[in-house]
Amino acid sequence: MSGRPPRQIHLAAHFPGVNNTTVWSDPAAGSHIDFDSFVHFARTAERAKFDFLFLAEGLRLREQHGRIYDLDVVGRPDTFTVLAALAAVTDRLGLTGTINSTFNEPYEVARQFASLDHLSEGRAAWNVVTSWDAFTGENFRRGGFLPREDRYSRAREFLSTATELFDSWSAGAVLADAGSGRFLRDPAAGSFAHRGRHFDIAGRFNVPRSPQGRPVVFQAGDSDEGREFAAASADAIFGRHGTLDEGRAFYADVKRRLAAYGRTRDELKILPAATFVLGDTDAEAHEAAYEVRRRQVSGQTAIAFLEHVWNRDLSGYDPDGPLPDVDPLPGENTVALGRASVRAFRDPLETARQWRALAAAKNLSIRELVISTTADQTFVGSPATVAASIDALVQADAADGFILVPHLTPGGLDAFADSVVPLLQERGVFRTEYEGSTLREHLGLAVPGAGTAGSTGS
Repeated sequence: MSGRPPRQIHLAAHFPGVNNTTVWSDPAAGSHIDFDSFVHFARTAERAKFDFLFLAEGLRLREQHGRIYDLDVVGRPDTFTVLAALAAVTDRLGLTGTINSTFNEPYEVARQFASLDHLSEGRAAWNVVTSWDAFTGENFRRGGFLPREDRYSRAREFLSTATELFDSWSAGAVLADAGSGRFLRDPAAGSFAHRGRHFDIAGRFNVPRSPQGRPVVFQAGDSDEGREFAAASADAIFGRHGTLDEGRAFYADVKRRLAAYGRTRDELKILPAATFVLGDTDAEAHEAAYEVRRRQVSGQTAIAFLEHVWNRDLSGYDPDGPLPDVDPLPGENTVALGRASVRAFRDPLETARQWRALAAAKNLSIRELVISTTADQTFVGSPATVAASIDALVQADAADGFILVPHLTPGGLDAFADSVVPLLQERGVFRTEYEGSTLREHLGLAVPGAGTAGSTGS
């Protein structure tokens, strides 16, 4: 590793939205729905020469005690609408959207992404996810019918079917265009037939091959099955392992799986999500980071979070007081719905036991415990310290880069773009200008070849 040239870092920006990390109480916080917020955020990322902007997805409003949970983000505009609009106000920035494979259909999603790739001239990417709960599924026709073991089965076939649609057009085939005098040269263009367990469709795909051939495919699962899915089918992973030891272990595990699918290490990029807090000095940044965590975890938020584990009403408890002396209620969680954190605690009784021990040892209140047991910022320090930390992790094969999640909307990326990016450029590990126009070019990914029209899935 010592003899190789420094690896180039990939950077992306996650528009704050479907999370509880945004500090909405800050005077600098703005709307997460107004288009001006999306424009400011996207243009900052493009000015900094980032690879892409990333949008998460929320398909149902979260609830607590049967009421809308309003302590963090409670809504999300449609992903395709936002990304298509951003394509018109940016030139090079990649546009990545999270679209669910459980509640959609391959033809519809493939058509939307192919259209976005045309509108953006090759900057579209799809983060393929599955849905884990029947609560969200109630908004859809097939609400909650898929058991856990079938979600990835459907996702794999969903992606392979969409790929057949993308590849049903050869690179040379074009639609008739009276204005330019072009006419369809390939009578088989767009023909497809997929016969599988989850999808049985046939016809003709009506969007010609896009500038990237196919949109870039992201995958965000961390389970063994999710890692295998990514190794087989994804171009990049939106990960969560941002520390040196965890990052290197995850990086090595996923990269080693690629050979089984005839792929090289460079064909899959691993990009963990990362938060950051900057200051003029490291000490100033750490003070600011503590204040950010205090704002992210208000007293109300701390009680609500604890209810995810206890599965009972804890509104009568003082967030600045001790943990409840009652145990969590076993069984299905009926207090907090639509929250990923609900499923994160497989054994609430054991979690409660560990937290009581920690709180007793450190004399922590409920709020202090929640702050200490939920994620700290990934990068904290002066711009020089943060730049060095990012570079060190990438050079150590703990990541190929990072998807940055600021705690303010829409200006939370500005300071990073103005202070950290120039230092990475000085190190020679981050671009000073875009060298290509498509997202595949930004990520160093090859354009996939067109498949055979009329292919049949299994």
